[in-house]
Amino acid sequence: MSYRPTQRMRKTLLGGGAMVVLAGLNAPAALSFAESTYHAYKIDQPAYKARYGSWGTVRIPEEFRTNAVHAALLRTGKVLIVAGSGNDEEHFGAGTFDTVLWDPEAGTFKRIDTPEDFFCGGHAALPDGRLLIAGGTARYEVLDGEVRHAGGGMRVKNEDPDRPLTLRRGTVFRSPTGTAYVSRFDVTVPKAKRTFEVDRFRDGAMKPWRTKVTASEQRVFVEAVEEGPQAVTGRAAQYRIEGLTGRAADNAYGLAERITLDKQDFQGIRAAYEFDPVAEKYVPVAPMKDARWYPTLVGLDDGRVLAVSGLDDVGEILAGGNEIYDPKAKKWSEGPFRYFPTYPALFLTKGGKLFYPGANAGYGPADKGRVPGLWDPEKNTFTEVGGLADADELETAAALMLPPAQDQKVMVLGGGGVGESGKSTARTAVVDLTEDRPVFERGPDLPQGTRYLNSVLMPDDTVFTTGGSRDYRGRGASNVLKAQSYDPATGAFTAAAAPTVGRNYHSEALLLPDGRVATFGSDSLYGDRANTRLGRFEQRMEVYTPPALHRSGGARPVIGKGPETVTRGGSATYAVEGSGRIATARLMRPSAVTHTTDVEQRSIELGLRKTPGRVTVAVPEDPALVPPGWYMLFLTDTEGTPSVAKWVRVG
Repeated sequence: MSYRPTQRMRKTLLGGGAMVVLAGLNAPAALSFAESTYHAYKIDQPAYKARYGSWGTVRIPEEFRTNAVHAALLRTGKVLIVAGSGNDEEHFGAGTFDTVLWDPEAGTFKRIDTPEDFFCGGHAALPDGRLLIAGGTARYEVLDGEVRHAGGGMRVKNEDPDRPLTLRRGTVFRSPTGTAYVSRFDVTVPKAKRTFEVDRFRDGAMKPWRTKVTASEQRVFVEAVEEGPQAVTGRAAQYRIEGLTGRAADNAYGLAERITLDKQDFQGIRAAYEFDPVAEKYVPVAPMKDARWYPTLVGLDDGRVLAVSGLDDVGEILAGGNEIYDPKAKKWSEGPFRYFPTYPALFLTKGGKLFYPGANAGYGPADKGRVPGLWDPEKNTFTEVGGLADADELETAAALMLPPAQDQKVMVLGGGGVGESGKSTARTAVVDLTEDRPVFERGPDLPQGTRYLNSVLMPDDTVFTTGGSRDYRGRGASNVLKAQSYDPATGAFTAAAAPTVGRNYHSEALLLPDGRVATFGSDSLYGDRANTRLGRFEQRMEVYTPPALHRSGGARPVIGKGPETVTRGGSATYAVEGSGRIATARLMRPSAVTHTTDVEQRSIELGLRKTPGRVTVAVPEDPALVPPGWYMLFLTDTEGTPSVAKWVRVG
């Protein structure tokens, strides 16, 4: 008798056959599913994490999700995430400006009242632990073809030496031909300057001879009341200010040379604030003289802060006017005059000089201010530094001072062509600034050409790099889902676990006090390979845990009692269990990062002496090496495992 399968067996065979047929019809999808499942399994294995590290997503309650354009680590261990209007013109129009304070240790979030649109401003740490924030957005750009009302900069003149002139937004300026233009911002013009010329008589007496008045001026952006090309002009003219009477009408007027229908760029603000990390609020200070959008703020060796570059209040890149903030007086003064493209990377080096590696994040012509060099702000001299390959691809490059800072080596990683160029480079290069005639030397290439690469100094003297994109703002689905670590001692990269969230324009990464790396933001121009679907701002956060923290099994050095304040050239002693296993001590300055530009982070090697249960660290004396402020003290053991940082203040 022939074999006849049971009904249950027939169903099983039929089901299995159907699965085989479906698998054959959809083999690529089945293979992809199998590969992704295996990959998820593989990266979750202890051996993998001990070699490559791991990533985890931060749970953010919906009401605290924001467009992270700026991120700064505060001395409280919390991270200030600043969006401002968040590159969202609707938020800008509504005056909806956002800041979120994240506590990584507690896993909590807090919304901070934000008084100005700090979107695309600058920031730097102050000696007392406050964060200086200056500049931001006064007006969003209007692209070519979308400008309906002719606009341009109006120079408002005041010839009255006795009183300033304040004009409110909406003030009308009338041209000699009768065309009306309205101001888009409030503007205050100082009093005119009065000087006296005198005669000297034979007996030595002085007698006033003539009074001279020099008009003061401020600029304001104006637009034609009526749409169309009839309001366009390229002729210099004097404009009458409507609504003024008496002396004000006699002494005030406007001057303009070009009012066009050309693209209107973003415009900056003059506002400056200090963020108080204890009170957790913004505190207003004196505004800058110039409005700035996309400025770099860099701390100097005496605790003051230099503000460099930016687009001004009419959307033009500043010609070279820079300013210095004094945190004691809470005021700004004129700085050395030098032109840079916007968001230039500037690193404080020995002797108080600033090194510009050519890396920048934005606006400016391709043939101006792009050459690397050493800038002496005191003498205002600039010495060019050569040897850099792909020197025309430094926009959106990453740059940092390699650890330890005593070596005075600066590294450039990746970058792309100027503007919306699709060019990107895999080049890295290192320059040793201790050489008599420093030049860049080629370093190891990145896995592929990369713009917007985030690079973070680690307590073990390596550099963790992650994310970026091959094309401008991630066009063509070009985000790079890779990470790697660079070791200055070997001059080589090693692979790290790959992030799951792409990061390009408007993204940040910074070192947390527990030795992990947090990543934020990303603002892709398009959301698909064909560039047909507009991108969305990435609001997810990921945190990278380095391999050493997995290998240690939770065991790591613990810094106990010791001083909170240390002095340059002095030493400090801390209680440490298992002090004999400590290999290095580092002071690490907390990050303030935006647009891949982080000139704040630096790692300083400390002298180390070990006794049972204690370590004594020696702080370098040079203020250009250790600027005043708050630092994270990390101790790392012989296995490369760092302690949780202890916050100390260098006075």
